[in-house]
Amino acid sequence: MISPSNKPTKGADLRGAARLATDATAGLTNLVEAMHERIARLPGTGGTLDGRTGGISGLVYKTIRGVTRVAGGSIEALLGLLAPALGSYTEGRERDAIVAALNGVLGDYLVATGNPLATPMELRHAGRALTLEREALAGALPAAGGRLAVLVHGLCMNDLQWQRDGHDHGAALARELGYTPVYLRYNSGLHVSINGRAFGQQLARLIDAWPQPLQRVAVIGHSMGGLVARSALHYATQAQQPWVQRLDDLFFLGTPHHGAPLERAGHWVDLVLGATPYAAPFARLGKVRSAGITDLRHGHLLDEDWVGRDRFARGGDHRQPVLLPDTLRCYALAASLGAQGGTLKERLLGDGLVPLDSALGQHKDPARVLSFPPERQWVGYGMNHLDLLGRPEVYAKLKEWLA
Repeated sequence: MISPSNKPTKGADLRGAARLATDATAGLTNLVEAMHERIARLPGTGGTLDGRTGGISGLVYKTIRGVTRVAGGSIEALLGLLAPALGSYTEGRERDAIVAALNGVLGDYLVATGNPLATPMELRHAGRALTLEREALAGALPAAGGRLAVLVHGLCMNDLQWQRDGHDHGAALARELGYTPVYLRYNSGLHVSINGRAFGQQLARLIDAWPQPLQRVAVIGHSMGGLVARSALHYATQAQQPWVQRLDDLFFLGTPHHGAPLERAGHWVDLVLGATPYAAPFARLGKVRSAGITDLRHGHLLDEDWVGRDRFARGGDHRQPVLLPDTLRCYALAASLGAQGGTLKERLLGDGLVPLDSALGQHKDPARVLSFPPERQWVGYGMNHLDLLGRPEVYAKLKEWLA
């Protein structure tokens, strides 16, 4: 069921957008749209990259640009622009996609200013928030059994965007293996450690209130979602929370365990732009990136990685090493735009956002290496970062490992 306090309203959306319009810039929106447009295309597919997307995504970004262009203008003009995008879609995918994109690039600002558009963390099923009490879960999930899969989305996305090209990993696991999928929705512009600690608390409540005896629990994180899951596990282990012992499998789909170099384009623009055109959109980020985005530079998981530091300053990797627990089955699924056995450049580029070494947990410092067993690693060639959500060969590996 949807919690009344979190249910979006037309008035709240419009108030939030009005406040945002005085601070946001169209450049941020252009950045995120260009990033999604570029990684959605493989090299050699033809066509000119113009930094624009089509369909619902195009509507989302066009609307956000429209909002920012009337900053400082009349409230009547702003309301007129937002009416078709937010006012008419208070519970739909269009509204959710707009808000997810805004939270990804400005989520920390939205929280700091008390903006109604800031996304609260929720565990959801079939697009609705769950009340984490046993009786309420039994009513909302009548088919719940002993197998639970919790899916955690990435930057600028939401729980509904696990569905891609007509496929949803969670729904497919429910259909074929009897898992009950539960999806996390969160503000991806906040620090990973803040989201990690909150996710751990949500997961503890979910497992404690699950209406049936649990036989197997899996967490599947895409991109930043994998970092949030690792952070949650770290803090829950420190606090000796019981759910840690209930978790059986942890899957990482394109997770930047050791960072995403494209985030660093804001510091070394000329160098990165000379190496790959995929970095071009990031040159426009400047210092307006959310805390979540800057955490992707090296793959920050903990408060100690960022507290007391200038997150925009140049510097090395100062993360506290966080290894994978040996009491848990952990899997790394990565993607590469190149062919198997490709060049070093293709390996560095990886899926367009995350290099292969980062996605597979490999690092030149032995203290930072994440030791995924060879049989729990997989690389999909000729696919990009977002393809990990919908390609049948990716789901085939999940199904094989979870069967």
